[in-house]
Amino acid sequence: MTIYPAIDLKGGRVVRLAQGRADQETLYSEDPAKVADGFRAAGSTWVHVVDLDGAFAGEPRNMPAIEAIAAVGLRVELGGGLRSRESVERALAAGVSRAVIGTRAAESEEFVAGLVREFGEQIAVGIDAKCGQVAVKGWVETTGTSALTLARRMAALGVATLIQTDIGVDGMLAGPNFAAHEALLGAVACRVIASGGVGGREDVVRLAELARIHPNLEGAIVGKALYERRVDLADLLAIASG
Repeated sequence: MTIYPAIDLKGGRVVRLAQGRADQETLYSEDPAKVADGFRAAGSTWVHVVDLDGAFAGEPRNMPAIEAIAAVGLRVELGGGLRSRESVERALAAGVSRAVIGTRAAESEEFVAGLVREFGEQIAVGIDAKCGQVAVKGWVETTGTSALTLARRMAALGVATLIQTDIGVDGMLAGPNFAAHEALLGAVACRVIASGGVGGREDVVRLAELARIHPNLEGAIVGKALYERRVDLADLLAIASG
């Protein structure tokens, strides 16, 4: 299982938003590349980056910071505002290894299918769920589509990786929604990355145990727990490696 330490970007800085609310911001660093280099030094090979400004605006807004993170030498998984083919191309050209499509995936299967045909495994789909329903546009709108329904549709299109975030637990440090992740793992055969809620090493231990039952649980994203020093990245990487 891969651990994806997270960097959320807003105005070129590393922040966290409480429950995705733009007015509930905590600043952690003015230097995203330095944060990424710390992750690399701890042994990480990937970093999960979210362009929060892009998520709200509908197109990436933090490309200089993203390029600086990629230059550190980590593989970058990027989401936030990737709603056109052009924005995906720009992200991949900037050094991003995997582009995460969120809002447009809920709107257009044709759009996702075209990206998968052209870019293959470099395309992932992010499924943000609120009470089991897909949320879009920086979590400010909820659709009438269930997370499992969208997941099955994306898997049928050939999407290699799905990232599921339960909005209700994200950033709350109270533990992931294990039931939702287990349901998704049983519903699709493609790779799944669990996101949201990790508050301590015991959560990662439990996810690693789940990965032994469901080998398609490819990874887990950890954000606030790292910044609040509730977990140690090197320790989590050791747990995930078995």
